[in-house]
Amino acid sequence: MGEGRRTQIFIPNESAPSIPNQATGPVNNRNLSKNHLGGVIFGCKKSTIKECLFKQLFGLPAQHFSYVKNVDPGLPLFLFNYSDRKLHGIFEAASSGQMNINPYAWTTDGSERTLYPAQVQVRVRLHCRPLPEEQFKLVIIDNYYSQNHFWFELDHAQTSKLMSLLSSLAVASSTFSPQNTTKWRTLSQAPPSHDRKEEIEGLMPLALEVDFPYFYDGNGLGSSDVTTHLDRNNHPLEDCLVKQVVEKEEDLIYMKLKELALNRQRSDPPLMDVEDIATVNGVHSRHKGLSEAQTNSDERNGQSLINSFDYPSVISQLMQGMEELNAFKIEQIHKMGYLEQKLVEAEIEIQELKQRCMMLECTSHPSAVRIDEMAMESVNDPELDLDGLIYLVGGYNGVSWLSALDSYSPTKDVIKSLKPMNHGRAYVSIAWLNGELYVFGGGNGNLWVDTVESYDPANNQWHLRPSLNGEKGSLAGATLNNRIFAMGGANGVDCYADVEMFDLDVGRWISSRSMLQKRFALAAAELNGAIYAVGGYNGKEYLKSAERFDPREHSWAKIEGMSTPRGCHAMAVLNEKLYVIGGHDGNKMVSSMEIFDPRLGSWMVGEPISQSRGYSAAAVCKESIYIFGGVKTEEDIVNTVERYEEGKGWQVTNLKAVGKRAFFSATVL
Repeated sequence: MGEGRRTQIFIPNESAPSIPNQATGPVNNRNLSKNHLGGVIFGCKKSTIKECLFKQLFGLPAQHFSYVKNVDPGLPLFLFNYSDRKLHGIFEAASSGQMNINPYAWTTDGSERTLYPAQVQVRVRLHCRPLPEEQFKLVIIDNYYSQNHFWFELDHAQTSKLMSLLSSLAVASSTFSPQNTTKWRTLSQAPPSHDRKEEIEGLMPLALEVDFPYFYDGNGLGSSDVTTHLDRNNHPLEDCLVKQVVEKEEDLIYMKLKELALNRQRSDPPLMDVEDIATVNGVHSRHKGLSEAQTNSDERNGQSLINSFDYPSVISQLMQGMEELNAFKIEQIHKMGYLEQKLVEAEIEIQELKQRCMMLECTSHPSAVRIDEMAMESVNDPELDLDGLIYLVGGYNGVSWLSALDSYSPTKDVIKSLKPMNHGRAYVSIAWLNGELYVFGGGNGNLWVDTVESYDPANNQWHLRPSLNGEKGSLAGATLNNRIFAMGGANGVDCYADVEMFDLDVGRWISSRSMLQKRFALAAAELNGAIYAVGGYNGKEYLKSAERFDPREHSWAKIEGMSTPRGCHAMAVLNEKLYVIGGHDGNKMVSSMEIFDPRLGSWMVGEPISQSRGYSAAAVCKESIYIFGGVKTEEDIVNTVERYEEGKGWQVTNLKAVGKRAFFSATVL
């Protein structure tokens, strides 16, 4: 992956007090069950319809996966173009609805992560002229919740009516024939629409301008597009092009036979049908059903007959044409191989350049030394104080989602790479249990996970652990009474107040008492035998509120709230007080800090950090709070480290080893 690659990162929209839709947007769908779902409308724009059709892939933002996952092969699908407000079809699903069939679809250069990961592969069922909105609006009028916006989910009755409308506009096409034989589902009346809204404006992003024969008369991809596309079965484009060449080969043979037959049908006695000649020549024509479908005698004669004395010359001409086409096909394959080789070489060069940049950075900052895992065989380096190590887990560095686990010594400004996690993830929660570091939930910005793994620092090994009861990210974790509590979070559709508890003796996650409020991007910590959950986002607004879980009463109780609402903030415990730092207040990232003293039961305003930031990580090491990284804006990942000492306040350090990092977690052993 090249430098300069941009990936979507979840920070709140500056113009509205909300976490981005993909993370916490409200549930905006009809919530039809799988049995009641008759079809789905996907969206595109003029700039993306070609890519949708060429790749035979439709996609929606992650929050729509709640019903896209109900799509099975054969389900009717439609494509709505926002640019001209016309509905295209009839399509059908060629795969089940899945997340990230093509993780890089509809991006400017094929290197970014897609914003539309709820995807399904499609095939054309019937090529029809598109329907203007005024012609189909009455069919799905129950789905409209405003003048120009409607729900995507269709019940069986709506689907049947749309298919009837489009079928009346069916277009015969010799260049794109339906290839699917899957039977349509039986259409029946579904329950009435639910009163729930779905925002579909601005659905699809900009995409590469490619040509596709379904609606366009283009000539296919240019050479610069070849390496970034897949065909409908996710095969490399090389396979797709070879298939197209073979299909064109059959078409040309058929047309040549028909032309020769028509030139001779008036004067020559009948001998052999065009279809028979194609069969003799070893070609299985895709037009075999033509004679059966035509009843007019003139059209029947158009299928033609050929004199026996012309047969060898016809075959010779056809064979020569096939050889030329095969030569063209081989040439295209060679070109594809050359382009793929150049792509591999480019990736190798990019990696070499990245390594050189790291070496130059180390040279310019001698104090910032990153120690590779191969250079140190044990965590127990005698030169490093284990009590002065901070563990940094996952996150995003401006280029990629990280699977890294690092130990960092702030006194020496030395960072060491430990054994990485099984896959890259951010927005995770962490907690210590029985001497091991547990990492649970999170994701890569497009897909939340429920997986859990634990790290054993004594052996530098990771172990898979029982999964959470649901996929979620930006949750919070804390250890209390030898149990891990996982609180809140979101799954891309819903925000949670749920709490799950993991006990080694039980060996699985079990539901515990839920919090009083839904909280996404909250902060939590254990202090004096109780768990505190502070701030976050509830799906509608950022929260000032805080609550405490007392295991003796096995219940959550509201405590005094902060003076500022905030989410995606950092929190640390120092000298039996909670320090809440930075975050987003619903309008912008803030630098303020508030301190809660449980003995007084109240908050006080503390000294702010020097730079506004959210999605940072904080940890307490040797009576000091360190805050690392985070984001100031979507484009600006912070690389400064600040240190707080009670009585001295915050100080910007010159520590450089951690570098740019956000959406990660920090802890001490």
